[in-house]
Amino acid sequence: MYSRYLSGEKKKDDETVDSLGPLEKGQVKNEALRELRVELSKKHKARELDGFGLYLYGVVLRKLDLVKEAIDVFVEAAHVLPLHWGAWLELCNLITDKEMLKFLSLPDTWMKEFFLAHIYTELQLIEEALQKYQSLIDAGFSKSTYIISQIAVAYHNIRDIDKALSIFNELRKQDPYRIENMDTFSNLLYVRSMKPELSYLAHNLCEIDKYRVETCCVIGNYYSLRSQHEKAALYFQRALKLNPRYLGAWTLMGHEYMEMKNTSAAIQAYRHAIEVNKRDYRAWYGLGQTYEILKMPFYCLYYYRRAHQLRPNDSRMLVALGECYEKLNQLVEAKKCYWRAYAVGDVEKMALVKLAKLHEQLNESEQAAQCYIKYIQDIYSCGEIVEHLEVSTAFRYLAQYYFKCKLWDEASACAQKCCAFNDTREEGKALLRQILQLRNQGETSSTEIASPFFLPASLSANSTPTRRVSPLNLSSVTP
Repeated sequence: MYSRYLSGEKKKDDETVDSLGPLEKGQVKNEALRELRVELSKKHKARELDGFGLYLYGVVLRKLDLVKEAIDVFVEAAHVLPLHWGAWLELCNLITDKEMLKFLSLPDTWMKEFFLAHIYTELQLIEEALQKYQSLIDAGFSKSTYIISQIAVAYHNIRDIDKALSIFNELRKQDPYRIENMDTFSNLLYVRSMKPELSYLAHNLCEIDKYRVETCCVIGNYYSLRSQHEKAALYFQRALKLNPRYLGAWTLMGHEYMEMKNTSAAIQAYRHAIEVNKRDYRAWYGLGQTYEILKMPFYCLYYYRRAHQLRPNDSRMLVALGECYEKLNQLVEAKKCYWRAYAVGDVEKMALVKLAKLHEQLNESEQAAQCYIKYIQDIYSCGEIVEHLEVSTAFRYLAQYYFKCKLWDEASACAQKCCAFNDTREEGKALLRQILQLRNQGETSSTEIASPFFLPASLSANSTPTRRVSPLNLSSVTP
């Protein structure tokens, strides 16, 4: 029966390759599924199926989109044959949230702990996942390379790149011939632009086994980092020939098509990724970006929302959502998104600038000034080399704001900062001349405007204690 199922899948894949566009592709079906379902259903009622038979029955039901029935059958398969990891993994792909997990009556076996740790990682419940893995290590699995790699994947999911990289490097020392999860390791090397390390990894895996999906993905990432996007896409396609249900390759191929400006192919690749796993936030986010390029903001909004639901504390999703709302002229929603992105820890340090510009648009000068001040404090507190284009914008706005408020000291401090940037140098000099003129005419600093804003102590000599007003109390609001 399993052979018949695989034969049907192969025919379906061959027909899919021959079909013309994405519309026909959706219509290609595995013809063997319905017959298999009827036969397996009879055997199931007669209680003639063993663990592997139940697993196949579950796969057939899942392929026919009978999700609820499939979940029940996979749970049954786990009871009958608890050590068959395939059934647990299939079950993992069908569970969409923690609530569903509560209602499953899983067998009380040590495999259940591995399953729970895996599903927690997938559902982005990283703390719970790490606790589970730690308890498994304490229970005697301390040398398990699988657990070590899963912990690295968990840190990769919460974007703790340094920690994930150090665990993967340790894992490579322990087991230099391990290929599983090396595609995730290559993603981390790619993000950090570590070209020599990625090149070494690609060559090393090629020597071990070049016909593995992970190897193809690593080579694809290497070519992508070298901006050879056609070659990269070719290797991701090769990975998918080896395993059409390999999630990472679909998503990465979508990214490559985006780089090549082939939006229709990118959309198709991302949709395939979602078909394989609805929890892949990168595919939802990728679809949002693709429709953004196509200037279809309503579509964008839907896909970014889905990505945000899967990663509620990822600032990139929130900033993308905010930009979408801005394009649709829903400025209140946009403000909420930017503020929330700042509240959850803005990775790209752009949320405050975008929020400030929105306040500027709405003539809310006080809030805009406060956002720019917070932004400057953030940038300087990071100790980054200030190459942010927006820093000059922030200083320019603050200089003009203080000038309007007749706070000459603060205005001249900001204007001097403007002189350090090429694009605002002339404006800064002009403003300093104006301030000097007004001071010579004997205009004193205005005390009428009680301004709550001052530059950070490190940037200004003025260290007057000031009241700080929160721009919008939206930290509790989720868009």
